[in-house]
Formats: sequence, structure tokens, C-alpha cells
Amino acid sequence: MGLRVLEDGGSAADAGVAAMLAGCVAESVLTGIAGGGFATFYEAATGTTTCLDFFCSVPGLEATRPAAPMEPIAVAFGGVPQRYEIGASSVGVPGVPAGAGAIHARWGRLPWPRVVAPAVSLARSGTLLPQPHAATLASLAPAMLPGLGAQVYAPAGRLLTGGDLLYHPGLDRALAILADDGPAAFYTGEVGRRMVSAVASGGGVLTATDLASYRVLSQPVASAPLAGLTVAARPDLNDFIVTLGALPDLVGLPRPARAVALADALRAYGTQRLGDTTNISVVDGDGNACVITLTMGIGSGVWLDGLGIHLNSMLGEGELIRPGTLPGERMASCMCPTVVTAPDGPLLLAIGSAGATRIRTALLHALINTVIDDDDTATAISRPRFHVVSDLVHAEPGYPEDELEALQEAGYKIQRWDRTDHYFGGVSAVGVAGAGGDPRRGGIGRLLT
Repeated sequence: MGLRVLEDGGSAADAGVAAMLAGCVAESVLTGIAGGGFATFYEAATGTTTCLDFFCSVPGLEATRPAAPMEPIAVAFGGVPQRYEIGASSVGVPGVPAGAGAIHARWGRLPWPRVVAPAVSLARSGTLLPQPHAATLASLAPAMLPGLGAQVYAPAGRLLTGGDLLYHPGLDRALAILADDGPAAFYTGEVGRRMVSAVASGGGVLTATDLASYRVLSQPVASAPLAGLTVAARPDLNDFIVTLGALPDLVGLPRPARAVALADALRAYGTQRLGDTTNISVVDGDGNACVITLTMGIGSGVWLDGLGIHLNSMLGEGELIRPGTLPGERMASCMCPTVVTAPDGPLLLAIGSAGATRIRTALLHALINTVIDDDDTATAISRPRFHVVSDLVHAEPGYPEDELEALQEAGYKIQRWDRTDHYFGGVSAVGVAGAGGDPRRGGIGRLLT
């Protein structure tokens, strides 16, 4: 969908918005229109990098009662058990509609209805569920099936599997409202009113004031060097830029020593948390880049009947709410859409990843493979990775044994996985080395010809 928008003369922002909205239809196991996210935009004409924050805010402005208790659930994502909480009280103030509108208003060229139309069409027909998403659905069934979720994800009494039709009854209507009335419909219009009602009926505290007060914010952009290039992104909860800046000069360093340096930096910073995310990276013919990362957590189990919208569960991931965060203020996030530029300014790579705290790990592996090892983008993304949790290194099959041996000698324990898995993130990137999407999550990379 994004590629078609580029072919029609759209900018990177137009294509990015079209793709993110299409992702809310086709990748609803990972994200949704009632979630939140971030966009990093590189303007070729000025060499300026800007980050827009449209992540979820804490609800409760002018609430007249406390939130009801959330419902604890346990899921095993990638074989790793994790506790979450869902229900109406887990719903944060969504940012995706406002974020899509802000990206388009600032950098788009095509009319707004033209940018939203592909997602409307996709929602009307439904899409085929990729096998990697089916595996994720099986892991997250406790969060995906409550409410109207069973009609979407288990319409015949069984969970969808790879190749089955994924269809959200009413989602085309919701997206048509977005196309016709703009993002305001989700904050002060029909959809916003339905959202407040649904959350209130379940004991949550999302209010009309929360929605009306929501604004897209600009965030500062941080940077760190890598092999003489500049890597720029927002400062995130898991310290991607800090971790990158802590690495020694990797050029010429033997790969086993490099693996230990990377593991040490990953262990020194960041945390461990699971979650679902979608990433889109776009570069247009003028050299502008738009990288968008968005999520809805794992889903609250609260749906808007007749609109096919599954509300987010961001408050059910407790550490995303930093101490002292008040209603109306932003939650924290590991999402980190990134651009890489040469010293004289030209864009070399637009890159981002899904995967909660594995976002940082996945980005570092893909960047090192591209910048240090000169891999093309698709190869850099598909190569086996490792992820560090304290002193334990999770390693995908095929990761070089001499590097794993070096990690063991450095004191790490190695857990060898028997499969390439969506646990290890989901990178998508495009740049001078081509385009690539992560096979771990059914990702694709496409170039205009």
C-alpha cells in the first residue's frame, strides 16, 4: 500500500501513513488504530531529523472515580513466560489517529482521503494472516480473544492459522470515518465518544477530557557515532542510543571480540520486557525518510462493536508508567525509529524495529551487519541474532559458534534456540543497500523500479 502511494507521487510521509494504517488492518496481532507510536522524519533538503511522539498518555483527567482492577493474564511470548494485565483499566489514551494526521499535515503531499483509502479498502476485504503472525496470535490468545476478539481471531471456533482470512467487521467503517472526518473523530467525534463509553462500562477512567486534550508532541533527537556515520533517534526507555555510544570502535575488531563488546553493552543498559510492535521505514525519491513504529501493547480485550477496533492495553505494562506520571502525561516506550546519515548529511539508512526491549538488540545487530560488514539490507536483517538478558545470551540457530564460545569464555551462559523466532524482534529498513523486512514477523522490503 505504501509503495502504491509512492508510485502515485506521494512523499515518504504519505507512504508511511498509508502503510501504518494498512498495518492496523493486516497486522492487528501486533498493532492497531487505537494504539500509539513514534515517527522519525529526515528532511533531505535541510538535513533535519525530527521525532514526533504520538504514544499513549495516562488517562484520568477529570475522572470521578478510581479505575477498577485490571485482569492479570499470563502469556508465553517466544517461549518466555510473561505476566500482563488487560481490561478497560489498561486502556491508555490512543495516539495513532492523531499521529497519522500530524505526519501527513507536516510532510504529506497527497490529499488526506487518498492516503487513508488503501487501508479502508483492505479492511473491507480482509487480509491473509501470515504464519509468523499466527504464531504470535497463539501466544497472545488470552489477550486477543476476550470481548469481540473471538469473532475476529477464532471465527470458526478455532484460532486462525497462517493463510486464513483476517477480517475485522466494521473496521472499514472506522477507517472511512478517519478518511472523511479526520483524526478529530477519534478524539472529539463519534469514535471518541464510543471509546469513552466502552472503557467506562468496564471500569476504566478514559474520559472525554483525556481525548480532547491529547496532542502530538515533538521529541528531542539524540545521536551516536558508528563507523564514522551518525545514528539518530529519540532517547527511548531501553537506551538504544546510549548503548550504541558505549560500544568501542568496532571497525577491524575480530567478530568474537565484537560479540562480547555488544553483549556487554546490552547487559549494562536497558531492561527486559515483551510486547508487540509494527515498524515501517520509507524513503522517497527526494531522499526524505519516514520511519514509524507503533503498537497497542497486547490488546485490552475491549472492542468497539461495529467499528472493529481493539483498544490498547498500555497501562497493563506497568514499567511504561514512570514514577510520578500524572493523567495526561506520556507513558515511556522502547520504540526507536532511526535514521543513519553520512558526515556530510546524505541519508544512508532508515531503520526501525518491533519487539519491545528486543528493539534495541535487533537494531544494533542490523546496523552492525550493514555498516561494519557491508551486508545488503535484507541480509543484514535476516542474519541470526543474539539477545542478552542479564548473564544469559539467547542465540538463534546459525549464530557463529566461535562468537558464542567467546561469550561463554567471557562469563555468559548460552541458550541456543531451535528456531528463528519473532522473539528476536522485527526490523524493517531501506537505504543505499536496498530494502528489507524481517522474516521473523513476515516483513517485506520493496523498491520502486
